Amino acid sequence: MDQNTPRETTKEAPAVAATEPERSQQAAVRTALVVLALCFTLAVLGRGLSESFTVFLKPISENFGWDRAQVVSIYSLTWLISGLTAPLVGRLFDHSGPRIVYALGLFLLGAAFLIASRAQALWQFQLSIGLCVGIGVAFIGNVPNSMLLGRWFGAKLPTAMAVVYSAMGGGVLALLPASQLLIDHLGWRETYQLFGFAALGLLVPLLLLPWRMFSAGSPHVTKRSDPDFIDHGWTLPSAMRHHAFWALFSTFFFTAVGMYAIAAQIVAYLIDAGFPPLQAATAWGFSGVVLVFGMLGVSALDGLIGRRPSVLLSYAISILGIALLWLLQYYPNIILLTGFVVCFGSMMGSRGPLITATAMKIFRGKRVGTIFGTISIGSGLGSAFGSWSGGLIHDFTHGYNLLLVFALASVILGMIPFLIVPALRE
Repeated sequence: MDQNTPRETTKEAPAVAATEPERSQQAAVRTALVVLALCFTLAVLGRGLSESFTVFLKPISENFGWDRAQVVSIYSLTWLISGLTAPLVGRLFDHSGPRIVYALGLFLLGAAFLIASRAQALWQFQLSIGLCVGIGVAFIGNVPNSMLLGRWFGAKLPTAMAVVYSAMGGGVLALLPASQLLIDHLGWRETYQLFGFAALGLLVPLLLLPWRMFSAGSPHVTKRSDPDFIDHGWTLPSAMRHHAFWALFSTFFFTAVGMYAIAAQIVAYLIDAGFPPLQAATAWGFSGVVLVFGMLGVSALDGLIGRRPSVLLSYAISILGIALLWLLQYYPNIILLTGFVVCFGSMMGSRGPLITATAMKIFRGKRVGTIFGTISIGSGLGSAFGSWSGGLIHDFTHGYNLLLVFALASVILGMIPFLIVPALRE
């Protein structure tokens, strides 16, 4: 037995050693999935709380007697500030890491809703729901999520971002009907107060998470980089001199104009078309379900037919959704409503993961966070301009036809860079 023992040990040692890389890789996979789930949860919270304003629009307007453009200006300011804050978020993430960025976001969201619950003037809503929620959403939104997930998923970033972008649908699905129920039973002020305490309550567990491990990234991504990777030393000024920067910026801008000119008023539109308030909120909330399939479907098509055809197909489906929404005001029925929710709702932001991956591939390097954050300004500016313009058009025409034409033209303009810009056609 004494003679056999060393031999048995010698035979077993290589087998044990061989499992160590596998265990390390399995641990990295588990951590990557935890990071993905965390980013998804934060995105659900941020997007759901910000989009819930579409349900608050009518009760706030009726409570204070404000016209549609005044109330929609609050929503517009949210996305304007969110877009303008994106470069700051990218820079702060590069220098301070995710813990500070995400914690600031949750704190601002909680404080914003508590202030809004006691607001009495338009400027107070613009300060709280507009300014503070806009900054808060940017701090827990797509820019920090894409930076963090890029450290864990590498070449699979488009798929990971598709999951996180689908959080917009999850947030809409969960919080729009819930907001309507809470408003009906508690009132809009009490609902805002509940939102504020919920956001602040999540701040403590967020701070206790192992952020050092999360921010380190997977060794299989950070240490074994793409052999073709070359850091071209991109800076923000050099990126802004490249045509791809402005092509991506304009795609973000015009697409957001078209989508948010409609999104800000969908619940009110459906109510005006004859649907009960809860049914209208639930119908648009159900877009969160189809959005998940739209996000993942467009990202899957990216690997099958290529990025450009996938993006162009998503635009075509969005255009069909706008046409169905136009018909709804004349023929309000469940079939057209379902078609609109499936077409328009499934494509709401579906291009985001592919555009994000394209930007990070073209401008990859040490300053990609700042560059992508600046490109994201286009989305914030477009969301703000689209929703505000939509409110003005509705007040001026007392209807929705011109508003839908405006949205349709903007969506087509957002699609054009993928038709004519060389960097996006490849």
